Amino acid sequence: MNSRERVLTALNRKQPDKVAVDFSGHRSSGIAAIAYARLRRHLGLLERPIRVYDMVQQLAIVDEDVLDLFGVDVVEMGRGFLTEDRQWKDWVLPDGTPCQVPYYINLEKRGEDWYLLTDSGFELGVQKKGVLYFEQTAWPLAERGIADDDFSDLEEVLGRTIWSGTPHPGAHISPDDPEGELALGARRLRDRTDRAIVGLFGGNLFELPQWLYRMDNYLMYMGLYPKQVIRLSEALCAIYMKNMEKWLAAVGPYIDVILFGDDLGGQNGPLMSPEMYRRYYKPYHQRMWMRAKELADVKVQLHCCGGVRQLLPDLIDAGLDAINPVQITCKGMDAAGLKRDFGEQMTFWGGGCDTREVLGNGTPAQVREHVKRQVEILAPGGGFVFQQVHNILANVPPENIVAMFNAATEA
Repeated sequence: MNSRERVLTALNRKQPDKVAVDFSGHRSSGIAAIAYARLRRHLGLLERPIRVYDMVQQLAIVDEDVLDLFGVDVVEMGRGFLTEDRQWKDWVLPDGTPCQVPYYINLEKRGEDWYLLTDSGFELGVQKKGVLYFEQTAWPLAERGIADDDFSDLEEVLGRTIWSGTPHPGAHISPDDPEGELALGARRLRDRTDRAIVGLFGGNLFELPQWLYRMDNYLMYMGLYPKQVIRLSEALCAIYMKNMEKWLAAVGPYIDVILFGDDLGGQNGPLMSPEMYRRYYKPYHQRMWMRAKELADVKVQLHCCGGVRQLLPDLIDAGLDAINPVQITCKGMDAAGLKRDFGEQMTFWGGGCDTREVLGNGTPAQVREHVKRQVEILAPGGGFVFQQVHNILANVPPENIVAMFNAATEA
């Protein structure tokens, strides 16, 4: 099998020739740029610019030589864009490592802190001195609240949050022209790789309102104003459906997986009851996911952190093919139980290595043993793509990263 066939076989819950591997195939399977610089030095690879494609999380573009070395089967659609040196500008990571960032990122230094701004100068977030990430500083609808909101300007304010207002490569291009620059970049990537291609769409229904109103406010609104929460989900879904129609018209023929996002869980379980999920989000997830499959030959993956076991039956029923990152340290997310109860219905894209304790704090031998055990549980019968649980953080030793991927590809 080539890489694309291997991933698609796993997504169809059939046994591939070997374990399919993802590394940096989307914004929650990558590596902090600081850790990536150390990894390249540890591997003795040729010196290359460290390029940051996700400014908020400070994630690096993982180069072809590393993807080849680790036997990676997945690539993000954004790798088809910003392929010229002139499209990058110099910056410095928090530990002093030189790097480059996309030309369109609007950064401003104030004293010893860095700020992320929109093109119009609206402040999205700050990276304080000594901090490894940007943090949101503005919640554009927090003062207005949801009670009397008619959502008439919703589309206009979506770009005023740090997550929706700081595009990764590819997302900075308008999809309005189905045969324009967006389609060209996706097609060029498809032509030069046999890796499975993941297209990052988003479509966040639960998280986006938190970025607009602030998380504490929105969780309160879910109890106080159910009709308004439903109206907001309807309005968001309508915007997303319109955008997805145009986006898939441009890139649908060139991607294998469309990635949606919504962190529905926490450490101790879902952040809402199954009944609330069915009322506020499931109808709109289902509408988007089923329409995506009508528009393109794609599998639907949801990036969803936390303990969400109780929500899995409804997510599957709504059309979900794969879930990521399979946060195995959360309540109810034991890999063996998930595989037993849901392995014939969905693909686990993740859960291959615990990043909370093992990857950052264990020895290479402990990492290797842990990974082999996870693969033995999750891989049989297909329905598994190896990935560590979320991104590799800045403090992870390169020896542990190597041990993790070696163990995954040896399994």
